Amino acid sequence: MNLAQELEQGIAELRLNIASEKQQKLIDYVALLQKWNKVYNLTAIRDPHQIVSNHLLDVIAITPYLWSGLWLDVGCGAGLPGVVMAIVEPDWELTLLDSNSKKTGFVQQVIIELGLKNVSVCCARIEDFKAVEKFDGIISRAFTELGDFLRMTQHLLAPTGRWAAMKGWAEKELVSLPDEYLVEKVIQIKVPGLDAVRSLVIAAQKEVTND
Repeated sequence: MNLAQELEQGIAELRLNIASEKQQKLIDYVALLQKWNKVYNLTAIRDPHQIVSNHLLDVIAITPYLWSGLWLDVGCGAGLPGVVMAIVEPDWELTLLDSNSKKTGFVQQVIIELGLKNVSVCCARIEDFKAVEKFDGIISRAFTELGDFLRMTQHLLAPTGRWAAMKGWAEKELVSLPDEYLVEKVIQIKVPGLDAVRSLVIAAQKEVTND
């Protein structure tokens, strides 16, 4: 089975409908990732079939639980999850942030070569990042511990915005979450081709009440 067929089968298992031109862009992204990975070591996963399951389908599986609007991907690395989100949901606006210039340089090349109009990339530490607008959604994938992720990015979240954190087992991190944050839901995700447990944590800031 070739990569395109694997991707198509995985999307079918997730019961999602993703247009063929979007699927082709995702396969083109895999090709770019492989090409640049030889020089820049963007991801530890070298096998293109594993890239489809561990990276593409891992992100595609969470998209039905996300929402439209202005998104920030913190610690985007080689463009995950932000590039995949941008391809699958072209009406969403995404800013991808990472402090590694080699990785943001790769993401910029992806944006150019795939003609992505709804995504921009910034090379900066989260502590130094200045946003023109606050975000409706802030997402991370293996960026840092959940409480730190929320604390470090809360100044960038719109009043009605929410966080989405991609995790493996999330229970331990949920126990130690500071009181000012509200976990709205923890969604267990079954990713085609992956045996590992995946969770998506949706969180918000608690409303301040004046007692």
